[in-house]
Amino acid sequence: MLKNIPTQKLRLGMYLQSMEGSWLSHPFWKTKFVLDDSADLKALLDSGVASVWINVRKGCDVADHQPKLAASERMPDPALDAELRPLPASQVVPVPVPVQVATTPCSLGAELLRATALVASSRRAVTALFGEARLGKAISAADCLPLVNDIAESVSRNPSALISLARLKTKDDYTYMHSVAVCGLMVSLARQMGLGEVQVREAGLAGLLHDVGKMMMPTLVLNKPGALTDAEFTVMRSHPERGHQMLQNGAGVPAAALDVCLHHHEKIDGSGYPKKLKGDDISLLAKMGAVCDVYDAITSTRPYKNAWDPAGSIQRMSQWSGHFDPQVFKAFVRCIGIYPVGSLVKLESGRLAVVVDMNPAQLAAPVVRVFYSTKSKLPISVQTLDLANPAARDRIVGRESPHDWGFTHLEDIWTAA
Repeated sequence: MLKNIPTQKLRLGMYLQSMEGSWLSHPFWKTKFVLDDSADLKALLDSGVASVWINVRKGCDVADHQPKLAASERMPDPALDAELRPLPASQVVPVPVPVQVATTPCSLGAELLRATALVASSRRAVTALFGEARLGKAISAADCLPLVNDIAESVSRNPSALISLARLKTKDDYTYMHSVAVCGLMVSLARQMGLGEVQVREAGLAGLLHDVGKMMMPTLVLNKPGALTDAEFTVMRSHPERGHQMLQNGAGVPAAALDVCLHHHEKIDGSGYPKKLKGDDISLLAKMGAVCDVYDAITSTRPYKNAWDPAGSIQRMSQWSGHFDPQVFKAFVRCIGIYPVGSLVKLESGRLAVVVDMNPAQLAAPVVRVFYSTKSKLPISVQTLDLANPAARDRIVGRESPHDWGFTHLEDIWTAA
């Protein structure tokens, strides 16, 4: 059972499930472990994290008066120490890590706090991972899998929470958070397409690493605020091959991740790069990677462009003939909705609303938060409506552009869920 407690109530022996707060600055990139080290406890207490989630089935509860002690704090016990002493490397038998099953689904509002913590820790983890890659350190798939598992679990609980939060990246951390967002999108799409959980994790890992080649791009070109010259564009187009080479030199990176890294810019009409593959010559995961990569790219603010609204992005992508595999794109729309979270829509009543959750069985009838009247041109009392419920007595008649209405902080409305 999970329990949210103030950080100051943390004690040794508790099982830390996740950490919360506003864009956290906690000292760990992992968030699931038994807190059995005094140094870790002190670091958390000093970090400014407001509250944390603990799992009382895996560790101590607040009411427990005898928490598990760190090795440095318990009384010496030679017999116990001998029993706990690590085996020599020659005697260690590798144990396969089981694939975790999907967790119980929940609403976007219920998942937002956990997803906020995960987005923050993911930002730090990927920034460190890519920073080390830029310095020439080989990438290990095993080091990435805990983060992929955490993202997959969040997407299991609610497909929109983490993906929508990751879309709110800044220009400065676009490259890192784009990888987190594409990881979540790949996990969600893989499940939508009926892939097994092992393949789902491989899809997530592929999404996380698909753009690692950008670490080999000149920083001035990667973050250039204006249009690239032909020469600069040629350099940028080399990032799939550079990333593929980096991953080949890594440890345990599966073939699926190598393939997505190399081919996520291919198009089914053969006009993509680097190999100009066409149709069925492109693997399923690479086709999925192409859709996820483009969607997050165009819905994010980047150094040289502002973000497009989510619903408008889906509409535009549907019109790009020859770019995406039609079946993969249809599955993608089923997984994020016709009106993804954060979309501004107009209702039949004349009110404007922001989509705050989707109804998988009725994609055209999401959960929305009404806040503005187009008739009076004034804000109105905020009201949440499930448009799939007949009692709502309203429906979407079209999407709207936030820019046209001058709405610059719609995320304040849907993240208040």
